[in-house]
Amino acid sequence: MDNASARDLWGDFLDSHLEYAFADEPRVTHFCDNEKEANNCLKLVLKGTKRAASHSLLGLQLRKERLPKIGDFTIVTDWKGNARCIVRTVAVRLKPFFSIRESYAKIEGEGDKSLAYWKKTHWDYYTRELEPFGRRPVESMIVVCEIFEKVHQK
Repeated sequence: MDNASARDLWGDFLDSHLEYAFADEPRVTHFCDNEKEANNCLKLVLKGTKRAASHSLLGLQLRKERLPKIGDFTIVTDWKGNARCIVRTVAVRLKPFFSIRESYAKIEGEGDKSLAYWKKTHWDYYTRELEPFGRRPVESMIVVCEIFEKVHQK
């Protein structure tokens, strides 16, 4: 793990959770693609409001990233890479964009937690994410709905 603050946070977590000593190395990442939203999403996770993340399956495939799976640990950082908490994936569901429900938007916890807000912000994000690959989001695109729980906080 290249990020020193993430390595320290993971070590602190393992000190009190030796049962995970042989777990796969956690992914280290921040939310979103800009500083303001990344830091805001981190604050929502720290408060326990944000408990989900929505990845485009196509974006993951184009970047050659693996799908999240139940039991995965992720170290969440702020935009500058400072590790702040660890989350663990508890559910993963693949759903078409058009089938996302209000209840899921609420779990994601961003903005006013409405489906309309979720759809607008995620459509905008997926547009920015896919544009460098010459692709655009479509209503039938698959969204990887990752639900997580915060397990450790700095």
